[in-house]
Amino acid sequence: MAKIALFGATGTIGARVLHEALDRGHQVTAVVRDPAKLTDSGAEVVSGDVLDPHSVAEAAAGADVVVSAIGPGSGDPGVLVTAAKSLIGGVCTLGPDTPRPRVIVVGGAGSLRTPDGPLVWEAAGVPEPLRALMHAHGEALDFLRTVPVEEVRWSCLSPAAQIAPGTRTGTYRLALDDLVVDEGGGSHVSVEDYAVALVDEIERDAHTGKRFTIGY
Repeated sequence: MAKIALFGATGTIGARVLHEALDRGHQVTAVVRDPAKLTDSGAEVVSGDVLDPHSVAEAAAGADVVVSAIGPGSGDPGVLVTAAKSLIGGVCTLGPDTPRPRVIVVGGAGSLRTPDGPLVWEAAGVPEPLRALMHAHGEALDFLRTVPVEEVRWSCLSPAAQIAPGTRTGTYRLALDDLVVDEGGGSHVSVEDYAVALVDEIERDAHTGKRFTIGY
């Protein structure tokens, strides 16, 4: 059983990660700005802010893994970069007698290589707001890649090009920096199976210091 501090537990992905982890018997602390928005979840719910390194440190103390499933919503995509820096900064402030937890970040698909070679965000017709979100995820990943695993053992899980609520099958394929596509050339995954893969990573610790991705 892992002790998990989860930021973004009220979001589309975070809510699935929360329930997947609880269903497997893990101990989850949901760190949210407004605890009243998350009731009867089965998790411990505490107030906190992923953008505040001190708040991150409080949540991280005693945890085995800190998961960030936060998104910008309709706000500034740059919050993803700020959050990544706050997560690492907060974990790094833990004292020598407090073991540093692993950090797992929900990433984006934009910086993945397509089978033809270009990156996803280089495709024609990508709406500019979506492209800006992709680049923010990419910048957050670039920052994570500067963090030595000796300081913080981090991982980043990018989704398929298309991710939406659907069915939990428990079956998926993984890659590192290449988009996972099916026989028809499509790249998709359900949010439920994305959550399965993320909790699998919590349990297996197979991609420390790496970005990896999922698809069918």
